[in-house]
Amino acid sequence: MKHLKSYVIGLIAASGLGFGLLTASALAQATNSSADAHVAAAKAAAGTDHTEVFNNLCAAPAPAPAQPAQQQPAGARAQGPPPRSAWHVEPVKVFDNMYYLGQSEYSAWAVNTSQGIIVIDTLFDYSVEDEIVGGLTTLGLDPTNIKYVIVSHAHSDHIGGAKLLQDRFNAHVLMSQADWDLAARNTQSWPKPRRDMVITDGQKLTLGDTTLTMYLTPGHTPGTVSTIVPVRDQGRPHVAAEWGGTGFNFTITPDKPRRYWFETYASSADHFRDAVKRSGADVLFANHPNQDGSKAKLAALARRKAGDPHPYVIGNDSVARYVTMVGECARAGLARMGPATR
Repeated sequence: MKHLKSYVIGLIAASGLGFGLLTASALAQATNSSADAHVAAAKAAAGTDHTEVFNNLCAAPAPAPAQPAQQQPAGARAQGPPPRSAWHVEPVKVFDNMYYLGQSEYSAWAVNTSQGIIVIDTLFDYSVEDEIVGGLTTLGLDPTNIKYVIVSHAHSDHIGGAKLLQDRFNAHVLMSQADWDLAARNTQSWPKPRRDMVITDGQKLTLGDTTLTMYLTPGHTPGTVSTIVPVRDQGRPHVAAEWGGTGFNFTITPDKPRRYWFETYASSADHFRDAVKRSGADVLFANHPNQDGSKAKLAALARRKAGDPHPYVIGNDSVARYVTMVGECARAGLARMGPATR
C-alpha cells in the first residue's frame, strides 16, 4: 500500500510537470502566432511603398548581448557637433507653401502663410541656424516672419533648435504638456525653450490663410504630436500628414512599463489613422527622411517636368496604410512580450 501511494503521488507530480511544460509551450506558440499575425497585417499595410519603415519597425528584436553597450538617451548626440559636411542639405521648396529645411537624416519643415511662417520641428541646436534660418533666407523667405514652432516631440533632434527661434524671432513654441514636462526633466546640455503654448488633442492653429490641426499621439514619447497640414501644388490643394514619432525607443518609467507604451502607441496610431481618413490626407511627410522617402522624393522633385506627378502625393489610402502599419508593428511588439502578468 505504501509503495502504491508513492507511485500515485509520483504520477501526479509528473503529470503536473508535463501539464506545466505543455502550457508554457502553448503560450509561447500563441504569443508567436499573435505577433506573426500583426507582422503580416503590417506588411500588407506597408505594401511596396512603405517597406523601409516596415523592415526597421516590425522586425523581431535581436537578442541582447551579454554586456550591452552604454546607449545614449533617445534623440541624444555624441559630444560636440559633427562637421557640417556630414549633415548639411540645401533647402527645397516642396509645395507652393511648404519647404524642406532638414539635415541629411533629420527633417524640419516650414509652412508659409499669408501672415507668416510656421516651422514644424527645429533640428539640433547646432544646425538650426544653418538649415532653418539660413535655409529660409536661401529660399527667399524672411526668418523674422516665423510666428509659430510646432515640436512633434521633445527629443533634441527635433526640439534642440527651438530656443534660438523663440529668442531671436519671438516665435511661439507649441508642444504637448507631457513633452514640455519631458523636456523639463531632461538633463542633457542642449538649450531648452521657455515653456510656451500647450497643444491639446484636435487643436487647430490658424495663421493667415492656413489652418493646421494637431493630434496627441503618445507612444514614441509621452506627448508626441502628429499634424495635418493643407498644402498646394501649383495651386491644386492637397493635405499632408505627419506621424510625429516612429521608433520604439520609448521613455520607460517605473509606473508605465514597456507594455504600456506599445499599447499607447497602437491606440494613437488608430486615432491618427482616423484623422488621416477624415482629412483626406494624400501626402506623407515625416521628421526623418528615411520615414517618408524624402531623399528619393526630393531628388525626383528636382527632376520633375511639367505634367509629372508630385512625388510626395501618394494618395489617402497609402497615407492611411502607413499609419496602420506602424500601429500593427506596435501590436506585434506587444504580442512578443507575451501575456501580461498581474
